[in-house]
Amino acid sequence: MKPIKPVYEEITQELNNVRPGIQVIAVTKQVGVERTNEAIEAGIRHLGENRPEGLLNKRQAISSEASWHFIGNLQTRKVKEVIDQIDYLHSLDRMSLAKEIQKRATHPLKCFVQVNVSKEESKSGVLAEEAVAFVKSLEAFDKIQVVGLMTMAPNTTDETVIRNVFKGLKSLQLEVAAEGMSHAPCTECSMGMSNDYKIAAEEGATFVRIGTALVGSESEAM
Repeated sequence: MKPIKPVYEEITQELNNVRPGIQVIAVTKQVGVERTNEAIEAGIRHLGENRPEGLLNKRQAISSEASWHFIGNLQTRKVKEVIDQIDYLHSLDRMSLAKEIQKRATHPLKCFVQVNVSKEESKSGVLAEEAVAFVKSLEAFDKIQVVGLMTMAPNTTDETVIRNVFKGLKSLQLEVAAEGMSHAPCTECSMGMSNDYKIAAEEGATFVRIGTALVGSESEAM
């Protein structure tokens, strides 16, 4: 696999050319502890995992003060295992999950509400037309701070389709932010992965989630 540092520098430069300040989350779900440590040594400070087991294994083995992001669907029964081990949750998508976070968390958690902008049945998330009401309904949960919204674009090569999904999330984020809710400043947009992060950046992403294009995949390298 390629050294991470030059790849990270190239991606960072691409993003800075669009807009300074976009945060890169290295999605390390397909690599081990050694490769994750290489990402940290390259200057990456945001790490993303989508399975509780992967998160907990790396969290235990890595002493660096990185910020940990849980980016996958989080089962309600798994909340107690990970909730105090992460800095950000990118997949708050239902009231039952919010209630379990409220029950289990020992401090306020920065959350992204996941929105299914594309309305694909295969994707999780609240529908766009329900997003503002869902965020408002979280006001009573003092362990949840809605820092932004998250979405995933369809798996397609049609750039117009991808761009419209990201435009839709950005518009929603601005709508929620304009409500001025103290529990939901909603200043962030988490969108864009290895295949579409440049489009996401152009449409207002503040966090991009990049896996194989940044850290590679150890399963593919074998």
